[in-house]
Amino acid sequence: MSELEGKRVFVTGSGAGIGKAIATLFTQRGARVVISDIDADAAKKAAEEIGAAGVANCDVTDEGQVQAAIQQAVALLGGLDVLVNNAGIEVSSPLLQQSTESFDKIYAVNVRGPFVAMKAAIGHLIESKGNIVNISSIAGIGGSPLLGSYCATKAALIQMTRVAAVEMRPTGVRVNAVCPGFADTAMVERLVPDFEAATQVPFGDLVAMKQGRLGTPEEIAEVAAFLASDRASWVTGSHYVLDGGLTASLV
Repeated sequence: MSELEGKRVFVTGSGAGIGKAIATLFTQRGARVVISDIDADAAKKAAEEIGAAGVANCDVTDEGQVQAAIQQAVALLGGLDVLVNNAGIEVSSPLLQQSTESFDKIYAVNVRGPFVAMKAAIGHLIESKGNIVNISSIAGIGGSPLLGSYCATKAALIQMTRVAAVEMRPTGVRVNAVCPGFADTAMVERLVPDFEAATQVPFGDLVAMKQGRLGTPEEIAEVAAFLASDRASWVTGSHYVLDGGLTASLV
């Protein structure tokens, strides 16, 4: 039996990138996955390609939409075992030059979004003794020029993961986070020109020097799959770093 056989899973931001890779791997390992994305066309296409159990789209900044999407997923799946909070956005800007509006937006997606999703899902997860996997970032454990607000949101997500894990431990619900470094995604690709301008170093050289190579969405999905599985039955309140040694090195 596959490690995720029969698990009922809802993944936000799963129309593309890391979220799609997670939905794909979970499905391959026996889970029944409901795709969710703000981009309805991308979600539909991903669900068809993956063979997902269904689609329940939402804008994670809208609590009503999140609640409705999770209820729709529960109806499709007959319950819920795993919530993966993957939806997120980036903002590339010197911190104190960033507009208040864009600061509010990144917090709404990257922090408030997982918060309202966890609230909406927790009753179902308590019933199944399920778990939550939050997709954070190494930006949540270290600072980076141009990514001040992104770093702050990912740090907040790690702290929410820790607190939720401690508070939910008596119920049997586990809560963990995954913290990738630079990965081969559209989000990272969008950052390349600004990083090269700020560092005066070709992005490929920077990545090679700091973490060896770009990670892949599939590698991130592997860690998410472990945390979602019963093999991680004593793992909660943790954040797993995947960065090719970037945060381990002083030089």
